[in-house]
Amino acid sequence: MLSEITIAAITAITPSAKLNPTFEIVTLAALVLVLVADLILAYRRPHVPSTRESALWVGLYVGLALVFALLMLILGDAEHAGQFIAGWVTEYSLSIDNLFVFVIIMTRFSVPRKYQQEVLMVGIVIALVLRGIFILLGAQLIENFSWIFYIFGAFLIYTAVRQAFQSHDDMEDTESGVIRFLRKRIPISNQFEGGKLCTVVDGKKMFTPILVVFIAIGTTDLIFALDSIPAIFGITTDPFLVFTANIFALMGLRQLYFLLGDLIDKLEYLHYGIAFILVFIGVKLVFHALHENELPFINGGHGVAWAPEISTWTSLGVIIGSMAVATAASLIKIRVDARRPSRG
Repeated sequence: MLSEITIAAITAITPSAKLNPTFEIVTLAALVLVLVADLILAYRRPHVPSTRESALWVGLYVGLALVFALLMLILGDAEHAGQFIAGWVTEYSLSIDNLFVFVIIMTRFSVPRKYQQEVLMVGIVIALVLRGIFILLGAQLIENFSWIFYIFGAFLIYTAVRQAFQSHDDMEDTESGVIRFLRKRIPISNQFEGGKLCTVVDGKKMFTPILVVFIAIGTTDLIFALDSIPAIFGITTDPFLVFTANIFALMGLRQLYFLLGDLIDKLEYLHYGIAFILVFIGVKLVFHALHENELPFINGGHGVAWAPEISTWTSLGVIIGSMAVATAASLIKIRVDARRPSRG
């Protein structure tokens, strides 16, 4: 039984036949090593990175993603490269949105800025594990139930509506109910002890607030994983591309947090751009489901001829265009607000 599960898991992350298996194995091994090295660095050198340091790291990770896309183009084809870039940009957009909630959590629990690197790294590891699980589950569902695209599409459209009309503060208020529940049932101190989970107060062993922060971030990661995996499966159904796009999107997220700083909370229209992307991919998934339809109560179980198949390059253009417009609009608003005279 165990061997069957292992084989199924390996099969689920096996790339398409056009890619060299050695390239895939080396890629996965290298990405895991980079993430482990980043985790060790965050714990051994807890500090507030400068803008220059953060920019260099973010630039490095973005450069690695682009190099990987180039290798995909050389070793695979333009379709593979395009699917990776579109998936990576989508996941990166959703990861940036995730940072908004991280900012709220850090602020609410007054996490010392020196230790925010450690907290962010734990959040990234949790996100990676959760997304890995959902990728395996999603790949199995797609392989066995083609109609799952209807559900994925509807879920993304629902998520987009929620994204457009629900503030991040509303999400944090929902999470605070879980936090209140924990505080009533387990002893939690009021002071941080570096990155330690436990401390001793008046001879009594207690958890530090860092535990609550980890749980809040883990809850956030779960919510975003539920959103992001259907979104990228709308771009590519190749689990290898899905997995690598997610890893590259999460790499450098810790440094991006410090690079953007207070600006991230001022990108007012960014969530509208992300919502538009989710609606677009949701509609694309529904069209794909209609095109490949097997449900007997829809068109007699046959594919719907008028349902278009949206190309990878069209998807990439819409995704990049949406983020560019939303970011530019947010920056323009920041500049306009800065020029307005303050009211006394």
